Amino acid sequence: MTDPLDAAPLPSADAHGAPPPGLVRSPLSDGEWHRMHPLTPLLRGGLFLLVVIGVVVANLRDRLIVLFLPNFAPDAADGLDEYEEFERSGDPIDWIVANNLYLLAVLAVLVVLVVLIVLFTLSWRFHTFRITGDDVEVRSGVLFRTQRRAPLDRVQGVNLVRPMVARLLGLAKLEVVGAGADANVKLEYLATTNAEAVRADILRLASGRRLADAAAAGSPGTGAPRGRVAALSQTVSRGVTGLIEGDEAPVAEPESVVHIPLGRLVASHVVSMSTVVFVLMVAGVAVAASFGVSWVLFAYVPAIIGLGVFWVRSITRSLRYAIAPTPDGVRITFGLFTTTTEIVPPGRIHAVEIVQPVLWRGFGWWRIRINRLSGRSASESNADQFTTALPVGTRTDVERVLRLLKPEVPDAEWGLIIGEGLTGPGEADPFTTMPRRARILRPFSWRRTGFLLTPDLLLMRRGLIWRTLSLLPLARLQSFGAHQGPIDRMLGVASVRAHVVAGPVDVRLPALDRTSVLALLEDVAHASVRAAAVDRSHRWAQTGQVPVTDAPPTPSTGPRRDEDPA
Repeated sequence: MTDPLDAAPLPSADAHGAPPPGLVRSPLSDGEWHRMHPLTPLLRGGLFLLVVIGVVVANLRDRLIVLFLPNFAPDAADGLDEYEEFERSGDPIDWIVANNLYLLAVLAVLVVLVVLIVLFTLSWRFHTFRITGDDVEVRSGVLFRTQRRAPLDRVQGVNLVRPMVARLLGLAKLEVVGAGADANVKLEYLATTNAEAVRADILRLASGRRLADAAAAGSPGTGAPRGRVAALSQTVSRGVTGLIEGDEAPVAEPESVVHIPLGRLVASHVVSMSTVVFVLMVAGVAVAASFGVSWVLFAYVPAIIGLGVFWVRSITRSLRYAIAPTPDGVRITFGLFTTTTEIVPPGRIHAVEIVQPVLWRGFGWWRIRINRLSGRSASESNADQFTTALPVGTRTDVERVLRLLKPEVPDAEWGLIIGEGLTGPGEADPFTTMPRRARILRPFSWRRTGFLLTPDLLLMRRGLIWRTLSLLPLARLQSFGAHQGPIDRMLGVASVRAHVVAGPVDVRLPALDRTSVLALLEDVAHASVRAAAVDRSHRWAQTGQVPVTDAPPTPSTGPRRDEDPA
């Protein structure tokens, strides 16, 4: 159901940008200005007020017990002495009690509460948004007005975040991911059902889809009550119901293609380098304490606590993981207390990396990370939160997730990617690897380090202890460069680097044969142009392809592994 106050449009004379009526499903996506949910000020700033009240009450705990519940005081016989001690302390409450100013104090508290309620109400009334056929816009601020706009053709994804308190109240916030640093536009907060519908509308508009029967379709009714008091009553009732029943049951979610058992998830964090560092630090502190070196406690105990908190948070953020295909992209859900659901549209992934730490080798586990535009500034603590597509999974899980992330790759190439890319080199290795003369630079992994160019991807394989495979979509490459230092020139090799959106994926390869690098530069240049010419990822629902006259790219030729040029 649509929340009545969510759906009430504000008067607006600008309706020229309204999306086609048959293209949107939510009454909040009609091109008019709408307000956020009435509980938005409470979740954005009211929780801080509750924390302040809790601190005050905690500090006055003993005084309140002595004044109002003397029989429950720690020592009832000394209650009068405690009260007299409070009177001699000289704090403001003692002054109010001594001068019998109870009524004035209550009135002052009421005035503060009224002022806060007025400020929260003004903040809510001036915090509006609208969704047109071209943009998502948000206006906020009372004295200092702010307006943010996210063009739909630059949308990189739409995240739905449900913090624990908001989830109990049946609310969620939408984050429209833009193409740039600190470019996200946030709609916080909406009813969860409305947020799901609005997100679907934004993705549908961003896809470039235009229904032929849009004019024949009508907008659904809001069902809002006529009176504002009745609407507010219904909102409060809905919030109380959300506290009891929650909000996730009515929201339909597609079935995940990967299921991570709880034991595997916990074990993957236990069997990790962070755990090794944690154990070594604890052992070092214990040994130092046994010898009476007390300064170690002050130096390393805070670091141990911080590492432990990070370890626990990394587990809780990976719980409830799910990944599933949708018509508008890949839907990824994760988080135990704060549940985040993001939909990554097709073509918004700029690089993919499959990693196997050395401690996971015996279990056959892998991790998948991606480079994508998150729209967040580098100063945000969770700027890298949306870069893990698979926290831990088997080889079968890796293939399932990769097929979701890169659906345009032909089925014939997946055997090569999964087989030779992850665990190679094999007997018939198609990758062009480091020449034998350069093995001094990579004595253990020189046979594995190499590249392969396919019609859709540039594959970079590296690492023998920490196995890594990077998949770079040719249509997303910004540029491609080669570098050669003095040692490289002596050995006749060069390093290459792809330039894509910043992220955790390593896009470099060292010490490749110089002739192979020159051929790769030429092949990548032509292949990237061809891939970009047929790319329609920014309007993924549009049909029609640009004709391509060039032949499809072929794997780069050049000296293969163990083969030096004459």
